[in-house]
Amino acid sequence: MVARADKTTDPRLRERLLLARRGQAYFSRKVNELSDDELDRPSLLPGWSRRHLIGHVGLNARALTRLTAWAATGVETPMYESPGQRLEEIELAATLPAQALRNLSDHAAIHLTVEWRDLTDGQWQHEVRTAQGRVVPASETVWMRTREVWIHAVDLDNGASFDDFPPELVDELLADVSAAWSRRRADEDLPYIRFIPDDREGAVFGDSGPALLTVQGPAAHLAAWATGRSDTGARSPDGAEGLTAPRWL
Repeated sequence: MVARADKTTDPRLRERLLLARRGQAYFSRKVNELSDDELDRPSLLPGWSRRHLIGHVGLNARALTRLTAWAATGVETPMYESPGQRLEEIELAATLPAQALRNLSDHAAIHLTVEWRDLTDGQWQHEVRTAQGRVVPASETVWMRTREVWIHAVDLDNGASFDDFPPELVDELLADVSAAWSRRRADEDLPYIRFIPDDREGAVFGDSGPALLTVQGPAAHLAAWATGRSDTGARSPDGAEGLTAPRWL
């Protein structure tokens, strides 16, 4: 039997799908390294155990599958009925038996990648709405999932690190965070921030005009700092650390 491949012919989208699937494999590997008893321990996200986190990532796959179905059929299918529903589902998932929780994570991820596979190039351009109310092409769901699985693998707190991330992922995270800050700058009076990675010769991310705050360090450490996962590894040009990043999402 010949394996079915993604219908899209867009080489850039194919690369992004591969990065998302690599991230899912990374997340699943870190989950599988945990014993059932270790699932009850805290994650790095305040108030959430590893059970909450694994349930959230699995349910996120289901939510993005709903957006994928919207793009495929044209029938509006929101990620969640309400923010309350999302939180209730996570709390319920956290109470599942360990194997059922693992199955939720695995099966939801497989379902999403199968639905992605069957989207045509035209369907990938159909507009859907995120849980935050942003209207985006369906192709945006790939990046939404990519950052979810890679970063939450770190949040499991069992050895995953931004240092493991592919360089192209790190660079896209820096660009994504900068764009998020830019969208909210006027409403939240956010500072202008420029990233200068020590290990990306000539690379600059963030604001291109005069920046009120320039942040330096290895690119992976800058991404960890910008996404709120670390308070070290980012420094000002004079070497000062302890900088505080604005909220990302």
